[in-house]
Amino acid sequence: MDRADFRFSTPLRVRWSEADPQGIVFNGHYLNFADVGVTEYYRALRAAAGVKPGEGLDGSEFFAARTLLDYKAPALFDDLLDIHLRVSRFGNSSMSFLVGIYREDSLLVSGEIVYVHANQQTRRPTPIPEAFKAAVRAFEHCLPEESGAAIQG
Repeated sequence: MDRADFRFSTPLRVRWSEADPQGIVFNGHYLNFADVGVTEYYRALRAAAGVKPGEGLDGSEFFAARTLLDYKAPALFDDLLDIHLRVSRFGNSSMSFLVGIYREDSLLVSGEIVYVHANQQTRRPTPIPEAFKAAVRAFEHCLPEESGAAIQG
């Protein structure tokens, strides 16, 4: 996984509360770091596509269904990290983000987060709108892999 594989990144400074007494980031915080990255990805996608927050959701939302993180090296208190994300796959009602958390050129954590597009009330999967897929493809300047298999959740 190389930084050049990602179109989007956002910086994040490690805060004191995220480190143990030796200054090493507690492993559970990396998922929070990835979540900050996803939030900023959506902000950038909305800005690039001209979509206002909440527009076009029509009672639907993306819910996290699976997360996987591989730890390579620790981040330390006051490190400036770069959280890299890209959509790597679309299913009928699911999509996958690849995550890379870097300190300068060193990959500290890699991972994947799978989200399911679902009705907010029933939490039953619904197809991802084609307009959303098109906006992601234009933003990424590539074509995330399509998969017919939907993740149920």
